[in-house]
Amino acid sequence: MAMRVTVIGGGIVGTLCALHALRAGHDVTIVEPETAGGEHASSYGNSGWLSTHSVIPPAEPGVWKNLPKYVIDPLGPVSVRWDYLPRALPWLVRYLASAATWDRVAITARALRMLLADSPRLHAEIALAAGMPALIAQTGVLHAYRSRDDYARDAKAWQLRRDVGVRYRELDQQEVHVREPALHGYRFAVHVEEAGHCRDPGAYTQGVFAHVLARGARRAQTRATGWRIQGGRLCAVRTEAGEIASDAAVVAAGARSGPLAAAAGDRVLLETERGYHVSIASPEAGPNTPVMAMDRKVIATSMLGGLRVGGQVEIAAHDAPPNWRRAEVLRRHALAMFPALPRDLPPERVRLWLGRRPSTPDGLPCIGRASGCGGIVYAFGHGHVGLSASARTGRVVAQLLSGDATEIPLAPFDARRFR
Repeated sequence: MAMRVTVIGGGIVGTLCALHALRAGHDVTIVEPETAGGEHASSYGNSGWLSTHSVIPPAEPGVWKNLPKYVIDPLGPVSVRWDYLPRALPWLVRYLASAATWDRVAITARALRMLLADSPRLHAEIALAAGMPALIAQTGVLHAYRSRDDYARDAKAWQLRRDVGVRYRELDQQEVHVREPALHGYRFAVHVEEAGHCRDPGAYTQGVFAHVLARGARRAQTRATGWRIQGGRLCAVRTEAGEIASDAAVVAAGARSGPLAAAAGDRVLLETERGYHVSIASPEAGPNTPVMAMDRKVIATSMLGGLRVGGQVEIAAHDAPPNWRRAEVLRRHALAMFPALPRDLPPERVRLWLGRRPSTPDGLPCIGRASGCGGIVYAFGHGHVGLSASARTGRVVAQLLSGDATEIPLAPFDARRFR
């Protein structure tokens, strides 16, 4: 039965929820106050990976030992702003607990694998339908190590990936050099052949959003503030511009989803993991295949707009001022990885960016029905895998809306796990 569905959020997750809801025959309105895929959005500035293998949560066993360093070093790969620590503490405690043992990590890995498998293929189909097939590349990605010994220290995580079905190949020093002649200092790598990447995530999000509108969705350029629920049924989505009559709604508002979920009966541990990137236009060097330098915890991707080097995790208030020194650290990493880049890059060729990942402490998004109203469906909290997971998230959300069986079990993603 066709329903009036309001999707809250025009990032890549919300946009693909809207697309699949349209395909299922529903009447769709997207609530998005900003430009879809604009520079404010995580969908704009991520590293572009369609990483079918990103099944290991951000925390691993033993990560608790690093917590003092996270607070003390404001420029490390992970940092917590000291003045925000009291507010972030409940999230951090759950973050550490979620990775207490490898058995717990394995449970997360199996759930994430279901969500991420076939991501490049799913996105290629969407890009083709939206008239942008060239934006999705299926060339795999590289994880580069200084040595085989460094790789051996990550053996547990790689074996776990293999256990859940990830296919990858190990490359020796000669193979790394042949594949990535511009990359300096790395003698071993893992090529995840099944992965892919998006050549311009912002343009991709904007293009799919335009495709959704062309297929008949409406856009409400306002901000959602809550719900009108009567007798346990959703009647309307409340916005700053008034109510939108709705039979169902999808919460896909990224880092701003928490208050909407609370109003629907679920208090979710959702934090803003701020990430930075530096983009270098017309680079003299860069990777042929997207590469993560495992010692630096940064990702370098050659995109249509130039070389993008992203990474960093900063736990801070959503609207806290940027610490642009963190982006400058990424530029230094880029120069070290690719020595052919000039040391005196002119300012007009370098752009710095800050984004806000919507992250749960266990690395699993919230996907499923709200506790307080079955007509409200969650699709938020994707953290580091938002682009990769968005295609299947959109599919299962549409299946929920239509009352169909979902193609993957959603119990691991239930928001009630935070009670």
